[in-house]
Amino acid sequence: MPITQEELDHLCQLAHLGLTPEESEHMREEISSILDHIAVLSEVDTSGVPATAFAVPVDNVLREDAVTGSWTPAAVLANAPRQEDDLFEVQAIFD
Repeated sequence: MPITQEELDHLCQLAHLGLTPEESEHMREEISSILDHIAVLSEVDTSGVPATAFAVPVDNVLREDAVTGSWTPAAVLANAPRQEDDLFEVQAIFD
């Protein structure tokens, strides 16, 4: 399935590619070859194959959500250089 020069020029414009005439001819041949391979694949009968998103089974590896204890404000602020009223005190960014 050969690609025309006009189609290649349009693709290059969409991709913001500037090709020399030699690069353009090489790219046209490469894309035509890729399209030929896709045409062969499109002839394969896949009517009995279920649609899949992944080639292998994918399992969720995350743990179950569980309520656990949390830190006390004193434990969280233990290493804070400055604190006030159970809050971190930081230097003002804007005056």
